[in-house]
Amino acid sequence: MKGTYPYRFLLLLGLLVISFGINISFGSVQIPFLSTLKELFTNTSTNESWSYIIWEYRLPKAFTAILVGSGLSLSGLLMQTLFRNPLAGPFVLGISSGASLGAAFLIMGSGIFSASIMLVNDISLAIASSAGSILVLLAVIAMAQKVKDTMALLIIGLMFGSITAAVVTVLSYFANADELQQYIYWSFGTVGNLSSSQVLLLAFICMLGLLLSILSIKSLNALLLGENYAKSLGVRIQKARFLIILATGLLAGSVTAFAGPIAFIGLAVPHLTRQLFNTTDHKILVPGVLIYGAILLLICDTIAQLPSSSYVLPINAITSIIGAPVVIWLLVRKRKMIF
Repeated sequence: MKGTYPYRFLLLLGLLVISFGINISFGSVQIPFLSTLKELFTNTSTNESWSYIIWEYRLPKAFTAILVGSGLSLSGLLMQTLFRNPLAGPFVLGISSGASLGAAFLIMGSGIFSASIMLVNDISLAIASSAGSILVLLAVIAMAQKVKDTMALLIIGLMFGSITAAVVTVLSYFANADELQQYIYWSFGTVGNLSSSQVLLLAFICMLGLLLSILSIKSLNALLLGENYAKSLGVRIQKARFLIILATGLLAGSVTAFAGPIAFIGLAVPHLTRQLFNTTDHKILVPGVLIYGAILLLICDTIAQLPSSSYVLPINAITSIIGAPVVIWLLVRKRKMIF
């Protein structure tokens, strides 16, 4: 089985390249696939509008989809391993809920405080969402230092999510129609509103999360068999938990801040990757979920664009439509997920 891993990675990489090319080709303006490849590899095009669309809009959007899909998938893998729960995902610690709370305060805060809020744009929205996720992350890390039981930490994370959801509900109640509509639009999720500088910033934060994840691979493999077994191997549980939570916060928090809450990718992709490689070794799973998640979100984004149409569906809806049946299928097929 181990001898087939390189071929499976080559298959995933091939699918990633194809998905990337198709994603750039499809949209409201239909650009032939061969013309897209020619533009990317030779930077020569007979159509200036095609060139502008590819380089200024579709390329940053495709790279954003790769970062978002990879970041959410990896954070989902980290959470499922840390809590040894196949239904855990990147939202389990309330970090993404904190990002939603930050966005809600920025967009709908004027309704409850009767004051004008700063100008709402992509940058201020990302800053507010990041601040919300960082505050919740700091609170969870503080709890992790005091709570030794991982399941208790899971419940605390869920409670943080419930609290932030309640505050968002209060803000929604006092918000006017325009503010509520803007927040709902943000909650749909999108990978198409980021500038090149924002994509680079998101990539930098995701690389930090990936680096912490790589440093935690030994601890992740040991935690699969329980904390007592991990301790017997010399794993410092508190330190390992801190690094895993910090990595998840960087990945899930930054993705939610820049792209909005995107569901089911972090939950479904780790299970799909385990099925493909038939292993629980994180040396295989970490790169596997990165590629698999990027492919899946590129496909979802391509579907959401409704090729040759001016309409763009909420990507959050597409990921849920695809992700939910995948999880159901895995539960029915295996009864017990590989874990």
